[in-house]
Amino acid sequence: MAVDSIIGTTDLPIDRVAFDSRRTEVNSLFVAQKGLLFDGNEFIEKAIENGSVAIICEKFPERTNINVTYIRVRDTNEALAIIASNFYGNPSEKLKLVGVTGTNGKTTIATLLYKLFRKYGYKVGLLSTIKIMIDDKEQETSHTTPDSVTVNKALAKMVKEDVEFCFMEVSSHGIHQKRTAGLNFEGGIFTNLTHDHLDYHNSFSEYRDVKKSFFDNLPKSAFALVNIDDKNGAVMLQNTKAKKYTYALKTIADFKLKILENQFGGLLLNIDNQEVWVKLIGAFNAYNLLAIYATSELLGLEKLEILRLLSELENVDGRFQHAVSTSGVNSIVDYAHTPDALKNVLETINAIRSYNEQVITVVGCGGDRDRTKRPKMGHIASVLSNQVVFTSDNPRSEDPEQIIKEVEKGVAPENFKKTISITDRKQAIKTACKLAVSGDIILIAGKGHETYQIIGSVKSDFDDFKIVNEILEELNK
Repeated sequence: MAVDSIIGTTDLPIDRVAFDSRRTEVNSLFVAQKGLLFDGNEFIEKAIENGSVAIICEKFPERTNINVTYIRVRDTNEALAIIASNFYGNPSEKLKLVGVTGTNGKTTIATLLYKLFRKYGYKVGLLSTIKIMIDDKEQETSHTTPDSVTVNKALAKMVKEDVEFCFMEVSSHGIHQKRTAGLNFEGGIFTNLTHDHLDYHNSFSEYRDVKKSFFDNLPKSAFALVNIDDKNGAVMLQNTKAKKYTYALKTIADFKLKILENQFGGLLLNIDNQEVWVKLIGAFNAYNLLAIYATSELLGLEKLEILRLLSELENVDGRFQHAVSTSGVNSIVDYAHTPDALKNVLETINAIRSYNEQVITVVGCGGDRDRTKRPKMGHIASVLSNQVVFTSDNPRSEDPEQIIKEVEKGVAPENFKKTISITDRKQAIKTACKLAVSGDIILIAGKGHETYQIIGSVKSDFDDFKIVNEILEELNK
């Protein structure tokens, strides 16, 4: 952390680190970050009113308070991360922290590693999209990579609870905003890189380079494990100082896997010349499981025990979450919200199905997010499904009907006849259920594990898995 200049004394008692002025109190250190929506510099006075005695900023305010210390740094995002790590006693150095990055698979890999290591007998932590787990204790979170203060506070609690391993989702936003600065990683995993977050990053190459910087910054003592079937896997390894390892289904790699059987009931896999039956479904999950196997071995677990525990793992909520109604209709809820993820899920379904049934896909795109992927989602859904219902995802501040029109632009003329558009998501799911007969497969894509829907500024309860199964049972009465 580069300090440019200091006004005031550095001998101060600091009881709290905050970047939100509303969370400051007596003896707080306030970091004035400039974000996408708010500029922390505008809230310096409020932080001081609340009791802050030190301010970290990139430029000094015009008026300063003689009772407050001001520290000017080049990057407040990086400063916050390093300060938070130091404030909580550098907890990432006292356990083995593994970061998982890539477009798809982060949640599944991090969550299943957490579950496998707990089954093995370790105390384990998890920092994921869905939740933070400190061994068996849960706390909610709302970001793929939580802010630096939340991360270090959670890691410090893990250290106090004698946690030995922690698995963490690392998003491109989190890397770019330096939330992982100051953390000591035992290893990093790269899953894949596809079209996503181009509303935030200016180009695909920038998105790729942000991911790459995570591996560039890994220490020599760490491992870097990448999916070499993805052409960007080799890019991730170009400048890393970490020990390099690869995994693949199609190419030569350190860790290899072959799919022997692929059914709705699970996968029969050959890993390291050992056959294992797992409950997860599809080639994309085969990649996830291979990453989990490789990471477990690199962290010192015994091979045959890893395979045994892989066979016990269940799907993560909202990731190819499968159910069969009493009328024989299959429903699958998946978080697929990128073109590549949607393609993977539909190709998995089509590889397993008998083609005596219909695939009915319910899909939309989120508002205030990357608009360029919308027609691609429409194209993929219409090509790989028998029928498609376009609907709302989380429209947020955008007009849901306009979002759907942008999705429809990707549908070729010959496929329009198998698409309909229903703005209300529950009605869209109900329509799909009414179209389905025994044996048919309904895919509800985009929201996965989410138990809410955001329309405008209103966040309402909405659980795709619960709703589709309730509707199917009602229709069967």
